[in-house]
Amino acid sequence: MSASLLRRGLELLEAPGRGKAPPGLQQGRDGPRAAGAARRRKRAPEPSRNKATVKGRVVKSAIEEYHKKAAVNHLRANLQYMLKGRFVANKAITEQVLAQNRGRKSKDQPPKKAAKKKPEGTVFTEEDFRKFEREYFGRP
Repeated sequence: MSASLLRRGLELLEAPGRGKAPPGLQQGRDGPRAAGAARRRKRAPEPSRNKATVKGRVVKSAIEEYHKKAAVNHLRANLQYMLKGRFVANKAITEQVLAQNRGRKSKDQPPKKAAKKKPEGTVFTEEDFRKFEREYFGRP
């Protein structure tokens, strides 16, 4: 409800003997808005905030933002966690799990391990070498 409607309603409900309001309560010639504007002008100026900034925005440190977004290396913590456990899986089971997770492409297959060749024993004995040495070089 506006102020003018409220004022009119009060005038209608006003007692018949009373006329206008006493001269001390009357508002100035300019009307009700002029008095409010004067009051606003008289109010002490407060330190105003910067209107160019977004409301509620806080200036953040660039260094803090960098540290927040920098990648964190969790290797040390993960290694400690993994080494802390006492249970070690069976090697056969580990190989089976790795084989299941491997793809069918050749690049996913592990390199083939070449079987170690046993050094072949010589047919000749040490005595045969000494005999050959004596015959060939002429030494005793």
